[in-house]
Amino acid sequence: MSNPSERSHVVGVTRMKPHWCDSTILTISCLDVLYGDFRALSNVSMTIERGRTMAIVGANGSGKSTLVKAIAGLLKPTRGAITFNGQDVSSLPPHERVERGIAVVPEGRRIFRHLSVRENLLVAAHLKRCRNKLKESLARVYGLFPVLEERSGQMGGTLSGGEQQMLAIGRALMAAPSLILCDEISMGLSPAVVTVLNRGVREISRTGVTVMLIEQEAARGLAAAEEIHVMFKGEAVLRVPTAECDREALCKAYFGT
Repeated sequence: MSNPSERSHVVGVTRMKPHWCDSTILTISCLDVLYGDFRALSNVSMTIERGRTMAIVGANGSGKSTLVKAIAGLLKPTRGAITFNGQDVSSLPPHERVERGIAVVPEGRRIFRHLSVRENLLVAAHLKRCRNKLKESLARVYGLFPVLEERSGQMGGTLSGGEQQMLAIGRALMAAPSLILCDEISMGLSPAVVTVLNRGVREISRTGVTVMLIEQEAARGLAAAEEIHVMFKGEAVLRVPTAECDREALCKAYFGT
């Protein structure tokens, strides 16, 4: 979608690329990913603008998590390109993408259960550019989620599910990223906790960090993001700012009708 006049189309609905698309941090071009003979992603193209929060929504099996893994370097596309900050990172391994500023909050949190909250956070600050700002980064995380400071000496595995998710987000922030990929961060959590997480995500975005949220429930994507992409059977079928989202078009895209 590098052309300002390029359109997204689904079931008869056409959306012009919005006027605010002038500072792209990530471009995905014609991406295919195969699992054996199964095509998990098919010709996926999208852009993410710097400092914005974008939700990728779709039913189970629509390709959302596969997209995250491809961007993070955990899966190798069979076709297409991933450009981050103007550079092609398609062939880079995951650790080099982290060094360039891409961080992941994985599905299932995957914190270190036998390390303390503080140790979980410090583990992520292994890059040289991060080690020089440990106090500043810790203060930033604790400012977003004060409960983590209260629990800083507590083992990660003893935290509640919501607190573990806050820790997973905070750990990603410790790597000083310019793009955070959040895979199903609201899964299994109460609405009250999700509200706290969404507030934290908005605060992160206000600092200039771009956030991609992967959500199965479209309503949660609409509540958290400024822009929404809908995926269906491995294809990106609709893109629209959430403030302009037509619910009927969203439902049709989500269910592929």
